[in-house]
Amino acid sequence: MARPRRPGLWDRVRRLLGRSYLSLLGWRVEGELPSDPKLVIVAAPHTSYWDFSHMIGFGFAEGIYVSVLMKASLFWGPLGVLLRAMGGVPVERSQAHGLVESTVRALDKTDEFMLVIAPEGTRGRGEYWKSGFYHVARGAGVPIALGFLDYGRRTVGCGPVFWPTGDVESDMVQLQAFYSDRKGKYPDGQTPPRLRLEEE
Repeated sequence: MARPRRPGLWDRVRRLLGRSYLSLLGWRVEGELPSDPKLVIVAAPHTSYWDFSHMIGFGFAEGIYVSVLMKASLFWGPLGVLLRAMGGVPVERSQAHGLVESTVRALDKTDEFMLVIAPEGTRGRGEYWKSGFYHVARGAGVPIALGFLDYGRRTVGCGPVFWPTGDVESDMVQLQAFYSDRKGKYPDGQTPPRLRLEEE
């Protein structure tokens, strides 16, 4: 799904477009994605449709090609064509467990894969994050990069990268600490990470 960095003209154009887009909106890029060829990238907090375009802008600015899981109902007509061209991947929320397994298989079959997942699953406030991102990373044996959107400081970027250890409570404490001061566009709609993950 994801394609590697390529030092060509189109890559330079994409970088310029990404940086220009974010700059025009008054946003800054903070941190950078690691060089790991395979990553699960968390995108949080997720409270607005704008989150997708900001994260794609970050991917453009970093010169990478990412895939973003999005609810299938958004992919209709011209909008669906545009979302796919920008890296959107339609998913049915009712098939979460099968989605984890199919994503792990896809990761195993490719040398380059950068998958962005919004673990909140929806723009409205839920009880806890969905755990698919963690199960995908564990199942595929790849690290998790902590991508973020902070409307309070108008920054988008990437923080620490860690390998899920299987000690779920310890891992989730790290995530809670990192995202505790990141503000979504609508802070009241933010969903917190959970300390215990359930199979999905």
